[in-house]
Amino acid sequence: MPLSRWIGAAALAVLTTLTLLAPPGETGTRASGTLTTGSAPSPALGGEAVAYTAYLPAGYDRGSARHPVLYLLHGRGDTMQAWTRVKTTLDDLIRTRRIPPVIAVMPDAPWSGRGSWYTDSRYTGSDLPGRKVETALARDLVAHVDATYRTAPIREARLVGGYSMGGAGALRLALAHQDVFSAAAVLSPAVYTPLPPGDSSARDYGAFGQGAEKFSDDVYRELNYPALLPELDPDLPVRLFVAVGDDEYANPDPADARHDLDFESAALYNAARRSPAISAQLRVLDGGHDWAVWAPAFEQALAELGPGLSVTPPAGLPGPLHGSSATDWAGGVAAHADGSLTVGYAAGGPVAGQRPAGRLDAVLTRTGANGWTRLLGTAADERLYGVAPLPDGGVLAAGYTKGDLDGEHPGNAADDAFVARLGPDGAVRWITQFGAPDAADRLYGLAAAPDGGAYVAGYTKGALDGPNAGDKDALVARLTPSGELAWLRQYGGPGEDKAHGVAADATSLYVAGSTTAALPGTTALGGLDGWLAAFTAADGGRAWATSAGGAGDDRLNAVTVTTGGLAVATGAVAGDVHTAAYTARGKRRWTHTLATPAADEGAAVVPLPGGEAEVVGYTRGRVGVQAGGADVLTARLGGGGEQRAAAQFGTARDDAVDPFAETDLYAAATPSGQVAVSGLTYGSPRGGAAPGNGDVFLATVAPSTGLPS
Repeated sequence: MPLSRWIGAAALAVLTTLTLLAPPGETGTRASGTLTTGSAPSPALGGEAVAYTAYLPAGYDRGSARHPVLYLLHGRGDTMQAWTRVKTTLDDLIRTRRIPPVIAVMPDAPWSGRGSWYTDSRYTGSDLPGRKVETALARDLVAHVDATYRTAPIREARLVGGYSMGGAGALRLALAHQDVFSAAAVLSPAVYTPLPPGDSSARDYGAFGQGAEKFSDDVYRELNYPALLPELDPDLPVRLFVAVGDDEYANPDPADARHDLDFESAALYNAARRSPAISAQLRVLDGGHDWAVWAPAFEQALAELGPGLSVTPPAGLPGPLHGSSATDWAGGVAAHADGSLTVGYAAGGPVAGQRPAGRLDAVLTRTGANGWTRLLGTAADERLYGVAPLPDGGVLAAGYTKGDLDGEHPGNAADDAFVARLGPDGAVRWITQFGAPDAADRLYGLAAAPDGGAYVAGYTKGALDGPNAGDKDALVARLTPSGELAWLRQYGGPGEDKAHGVAADATSLYVAGSTTAALPGTTALGGLDGWLAAFTAADGGRAWATSAGGAGDDRLNAVTVTTGGLAVATGAVAGDVHTAAYTARGKRRWTHTLATPAADEGAAVVPLPGGEAEVVGYTRGRVGVQAGGADVLTARLGGGGEQRAAAQFGTARDDAVDPFAETDLYAAATPSGQVAVSGLTYGSPRGGAAPGNGDVFLATVAPSTGLPS
C-alpha cells in the first residue's frame, strides 16, 4: 500500500492505551502485554473509522524491534472485546518463546447488524445497508496498523484469524488477499458448501445479498472458498489451521446434516489441502461452538503458525533458471578457475535453441563471457548426476543412458553408466559407456582425479566385478584421462546397495551410500542404513567401511575431503541432517546433527578453508526464514564439527527435492571462497519467470551467511 496512505492513516488515528494488570499472583514475575484501543479511518467505508483493540507485547514501548501482526475477527453479534480474553495466552506464548513477540489487532465489526461476515456486501436495503467491510479490513485497517505500529509491511508478517463468522471472514481474507496475509487460524468457521442451510444466519444480514435481496445464491458461491481455491497463486503460499469442536450443533434436518460445522470444517480441510498454494492442518477438539474450544484451539494454532511469522522476507532463488518447459532435473555443478560455472542437468525439452535428441537429454551449460550449452542425448533417456572441473578448464560429467550414447552400444535398452569429458569450449573429447548388457547400471557420484581422469560411484544390478551379491551392488570405478576403465569394483551385500557420492585425495577414495542390509565390514542398523567406505586410489582395494543410522531409513548422500584431511559425509539420520567426519583410517572424529521438527537432509558437502565444510541440503522446517515447502538448507561447520552458520532460501514451492522425496541438489567450492549450489526447483526465481514443470537453479552462496550473494 502507498506509504502516503499509511502516514495519512497514522495521522488520523485516535489511540488510547490501557495497561492491564498482570494475572493475580504473577505481578512482578512475568512480563505482561498491554491493550490499546484505536480507530482506523477507512475510505472503503466512506471515511467511517474501524474501531479496534490492539495487543502490544511486553516491552513494546521501550523497544525498537518490528513485530508480526495477528488480525483477529470476532463472531456474529460479538464485539472486539471478545478476543481480549486471549491476552494471557499471548503473554504466555511469547514468554515461553513458542511464538515471537506479536501485535494482535482485534477490529470491531458493527456493520450489517454485526452480521457482515466480513464481506463487501452488495445489499442495498435500508434496514441493513451493505458496507465494504472486506476492503476496509484487508486494505485500510492493515495500512493504518503498518503506519501506526512497528510492524513489517510484508505478507510473511501477517496472520488473520477468527471464530464462527470471524472464522469464515478469516478464511475469505486469507484466500482473497494472498498478497496481504500468509497464514490463517480458522476456528469453527461458519462456512457452508455449496450453500448455507435454510436456518443459517448467513442468509439474514445482507452479507451475501444483491440489490434488494438479502441473500443471493450466486453471490455466496462467488465469495465462498470453493471458488477461490482454483485461483490461488502457489507463489504466495497460505498456511491454514482449521479447528472445530466435536459437539457442534447437529442440524435435525437430515438434508442439512452435512452442514454441521464439524462436517463442514473437515470438508474445508480436505479441499484446502489439495491446493498447491495451501499447507493445511485440522484439529478436532472436545467441545461445542464456544470458547471452551476456541481458547485451546487458538493456542494450538499460534503454536503451529506463529513461529513461521517473520518480519524479514525469505531469501529467494536468483535467476535465470536453466531448463525447458518440460520436466527437468538437476545434475551437478562445477566451478572453474576463471570464475565461470558449469551446471549440469537433464532436460525434457529444447534448450538454448537446440532440439532434444530424445525424451530426456543430458545438458551442460557454461556461464560467463565464453559460455556454451552442450546436449548429450539419444532417442532414449539420459540423466546427469555429477559434474567436475578439470585443470585445463574442461569438465567431466557422469550419469546414465538408456541408449547408445558413445556410438558403441547399438540396441542398448538398459541403463548404462557413462562418463564424458568436454574441453573448455564444450567440445566432447570422449564418452565412455559401460555396464552389464542385460541389467541396470547407474552413476550417482563423480570426482576428478589429479591426472584428469575420473572416479565414479553408483550401482549395478549386473556382474561387472564378480557375481552380484544381492539386488543391487554399489560400484566404484577409476577412468584414465583418455576415458579408459582402469579398474572397477563392486561392493555389496544381500540387499539393495547404492553409492551416492565420491571424493578423493592423493591416496584414498571415499564413497558414501545406502544399503538395506549389512555390507561387508559393516553392521545392519535397521531399515535403510547409510554407509561410508574408503578405497585405495591406485587399485580400488577396500580399506575400511562403516555404517550410519538407526532403526529407521537413513542414508549418506555425499562426501568430501577437507583441507584438514578428514572425510566428511552428509545425509539423513532419523529425518535430520546428519554429518560425520572420519580420519583416513576410519576413526570417527565428530558428528553433527541439524534438526527441525520437519524433514531435513544433507545432499552435498564441500570443503572450505581452515578445515571447515559447507553442508547443503533441504529442510521442510525452519532454520532461518522459511520460504516455502522444501527450502535449500546451508550449514557451515567448523573443523571440529561445530555449527558456525545456518540458513535457508528458496521459492514458495519445493526446492532441492524431487517428487519422490529424494534430494536433487549439488554444490561446489569456488576459487573465490564461495559455494556454488545448483538444484531442482518447482518455483520461480526472484523477479523472474520459470520455464515450468521443474527447472534448475544456480546460486552462489557466501559461507558467512549461507544465503545467495
